[in-house]
Amino acid sequence: MKKYTFPVVIEKDQDGYFAMCPALDGCYSQGDTYEEALENIKDAIVLMLEDMQMSDETAPDINSFSLVAVEVTA
Repeated sequence: MKKYTFPVVIEKDQDGYFAMCPALDGCYSQGDTYEEALENIKDAIVLMLEDMQMSDETAPDINSFSLVAVEVTA
C-alpha cells in the first residue's frame, strides 16, 4: 500500500469540530472532539482513495502546502 500525506483543516464550531481535506474535493467529516474529528477525516480520506482506485482515478500528489491565517477588516 502506498502512503499519502494530505493537508487537513480542523475548525471548532458550535457543534464540535469540522474537518476537511482541501486536496480531495468533497472530503470532509466532523467529531465531538478534535481527536475524533482527526480520526474521522483519516477514515474519510481512506474511503475516498479506495473509491478513486476502484474508478481508476489517480490521487493527487501533494508536494507542499502551507496554512496561513490572515486578518482583515470589513
